[in-house]
Amino acid sequence: MSNKPSILIVGAGAIGSFYGAILKKAGCSVSTVLRSEYDAVKANGIRITSPLGDLSYRPDNVYRDGDTPTETPDYLILCVKVLPGVDRAALVKPWMGANTRLVLIENGLDIERELAEAYPANPLISCLAFIAASRTAPGEVEHKAYGKLVMGRFPEGIDDDCRTLADLFIEGGISIDLTEQVVGERWRKCVWNTPFNPLSVLANGADTLTILDTEGGEALIRELMKETMATAAADGHPLDEQLIEQNIDGTRKMPAYKNSMALDYLNGRDIELDAVLGNVVAIARHHGVPVPHLTTVLTTLRMREKLKAKA
Repeated sequence: MSNKPSILIVGAGAIGSFYGAILKKAGCSVSTVLRSEYDAVKANGIRITSPLGDLSYRPDNVYRDGDTPTETPDYLILCVKVLPGVDRAALVKPWMGANTRLVLIENGLDIERELAEAYPANPLISCLAFIAASRTAPGEVEHKAYGKLVMGRFPEGIDDDCRTLADLFIEGGISIDLTEQVVGERWRKCVWNTPFNPLSVLANGADTLTILDTEGGEALIRELMKETMATAAADGHPLDEQLIEQNIDGTRKMPAYKNSMALDYLNGRDIELDAVLGNVVAIARHHGVPVPHLTTVLTTLRMREKLKAKA
């Protein structure tokens, strides 16, 4: 019998499936809660192609959303999209035990608070994923590059729960950075996500290199990054100005990449507009920081959402 902690993945899409595979490789019991892909995963497991090798695995248990659990996990990893109308606190409630550590591997800013308030007695670990991965078919994932996680206790600090989970991910073959200030790290990631993701939707699902190589594209990305960093500084999380160059240089070194918001848009799914952009603009307004470019992108996407709702 393994003495390693039990893991439950709620939201086993591309991201949840990949990190479940890493923990499975480390010797953990890994189970999943699924909605639309239950039948495919129950029958065939999760198939993952990756530069790290074949990461395919069969979850120890495959649950439907709404099933009654027979036991609660040591770590519940939540990987669902942060969308309006999705009650994440209710989604995890059946699976939360007195000693369950709640782990978020999700995009966006100011996304932890509602869960911290719903489960004040449970440790909450917030993680940022630096990964290029996409779902190609039910139960099938293509991992293209990266995979590092930055993690810390919310709202701050590093504890033994973080260290235990970090060691398991490292044993499974990925890099981990532990941080005392996970909110500041979320701001750091926003410097890339907040410009590129929404702009890719406005550009009809454009990939990263199309955005950068279009006349005026890189200049626009720089302006959006500057406004994001000004908001972060006003919120108490100043960032190094070199981060803009690092992000653009790193993006140019990657293959042309359609980010998760672009893929959601192209496949007719809702996008994480508030988590990635709306919350940044709201915080800028709170601090009186002018963000005209971010506001224009947000307003235009709100128009698109209104048209979609009327269709």
